[in-house]
Amino acid sequence: MHADALRRVRGTEPGDGLERSLLAGGLRLVAGVDEVGRGAWAGPLSVGVATFDVAGLAGVPTGLRDSKLLSPARREALFPALASSCHGFAVGHASPAECDELGMTAALGVAAGRALAALEEAPDVVLVDGPRDFTGHERHLAVAGGDRTSVAIAAASVLAKVTRDRILVEASARLPGYGFERNKGYATPEHRRAVARLGTSVLHRRSWTFARPLAPG
Repeated sequence: MHADALRRVRGTEPGDGLERSLLAGGLRLVAGVDEVGRGAWAGPLSVGVATFDVAGLAGVPTGLRDSKLLSPARREALFPALASSCHGFAVGHASPAECDELGMTAALGVAAGRALAALEEAPDVVLVDGPRDFTGHERHLAVAGGDRTSVAIAAASVLAKVTRDRILVEASARLPGYGFERNKGYATPEHRRAVARLGTSVLHRRSWTFARPLAPG
C-alpha cells in the first residue's frame, strides 16, 4: 500500500496521497520531516517536523513546493498558512559546535530529536526526506525525493528553512561583514571573501576544510 501511494504522488507538485493512505489505515497524526543547513558553512543544522491529520491536509495552501524551489518571499508568505494547517510543527537545531563535535550525521539526529520532543503531540508515523531515517522514531518511512512528492515533508522543509533563515538574518546584525542576511551561511563568493578577510565567527563550523588557515604564499 505504501509503495502504491508513493507512486501516486510522484510529480512536479507534492501530493498528499501517502499521508491520506496512512491516515485511512487508522493512524491519527502523520509527520513530515526534513533538514536544512546541512551544507552550509555557518549557522545551525535544522530539522523541521510538521504533523497533519485529515483536516489539516485539506487546509494546506496552494503553491507549496520543496523550499529549495521557492523564493525567500514566497516561503515567508506561505509560512503562516502552513503553520495554521499543521496539527503541530517544530524546528530543532544542532549548533555549529555540535556539528563540529558530533559530526553531521549525529548532529542531524540531535536536531531531529529536539524537533520531535518539542511537539505537543507525538506523531504516529514520520515520513523522512531521503533514503534513510535519521529521526529515531519507531515508526518511520524514508521517502526518496520526499520534499518534492509529499505535502508533509514539503511543509516541514519550508517551515524549517524560514525558521533557520530568520536566525541567520538576526545574527547578521551581531556579526556584520559575513553577509549572513543574504547568504544564510552558505558558501557564496561574498561569504568566501569574508572568511578570508575576517576569519571564522562563532557561527562557523570550524572543523570544516574552509576554516583551516590559508597556506602561506
